[in-house]
Amino acid sequence: MKHIDLIIVGGGPIGIASGLEAKKKGINYLVIEKGPIVNSLFNYPVNMQFFSSSEKLEIDQIPFISKEAKPKRNEALEYYRRIVTSNNLNINLFEKVISIQKKDDLFYIETEKQHYTASFVVIATGFYDLPNTIDVPGEHLPKISHYYKDPHFYAKQKLAVIGASNSAVDAALECYRKGADVTMIVRGPEIGKRVKYWVRPDIINRIEEGSIKAYYNATVKEISPLTITIQTPDGEHQIKNDYVLALTGYTPNFEFLKNIGVHLSNDQKLYPQYNEETMETNISNLYLAGVICGGMDTHIWFIENSRIHAKTIIKNILSKTQNV
Repeated sequence: MKHIDLIIVGGGPIGIASGLEAKKKGINYLVIEKGPIVNSLFNYPVNMQFFSSSEKLEIDQIPFISKEAKPKRNEALEYYRRIVTSNNLNINLFEKVISIQKKDDLFYIETEKQHYTASFVVIATGFYDLPNTIDVPGEHLPKISHYYKDPHFYAKQKLAVIGASNSAVDAALECYRKGADVTMIVRGPEIGKRVKYWVRPDIINRIEEGSIKAYYNATVKEISPLTITIQTPDGEHQIKNDYVLALTGYTPNFEFLKNIGVHLSNDQKLYPQYNEETMETNISNLYLAGVICGGMDTHIWFIENSRIHAKTIIKNILSKTQNV
């Protein structure tokens, strides 16, 4: 069993930032990522554009140069990949963490490939792994996906997009422009208020002109191989349908946190317990970083405002090791 002083679970931007900070401070560390570098960003839609400007996505004061003020997915992949490779970051890719248990003063980490012990652990796993389900008959048909990648696939197809957030709006617009017959199914009375300000007028105009159909205050009742049935204020509608993109959001892996022993709030928000000044959880020497700190409110923390977590955590770890 291999011992590492600090193990960082998650190789996204905040996990990378934590690894860089640990390296600078001379801490023996390892980043463990279940997929490729910045796995969540890799799984974003191919044409996705960030809401944040490039300088707000920078980590460790390394310049992020992009063609436009707000970079796209491929530019972000290039940026974070170069940081990892040029800094020779100690990162194990395609290695999923199965469990973390603490005994006495050590953490015992089991992955798909091996076992480790560690004195400190940082959880920076994000929230993109587990989609929110809609729990209706037919949800598990092959025609349904909770992830959207490329609009070309849906050309000349009848596509239902469930949701009204950034991901749903981007998918609806891109697929419409590639020739899909798009219908949006929106649970609320309008397109989401948090949709990117330069995109929201576009989708509203396309709906108003009839290029994209939209049902508001609507819910899905059933999905069949050839149709989708929805309930609206005007009654039930059955729509011909080839594919469904259920882009209803994602959730952190709370079971993973609970199995480690992290306390969660006793409400629907499921906020994990941690010290805001140190990012340390109720488990001594176990820290949280990034979007996972917000529980179900996944819009609270993102790259630009959680970059500081890396420095905060490493500073606290150093204060403990230097006082030993």
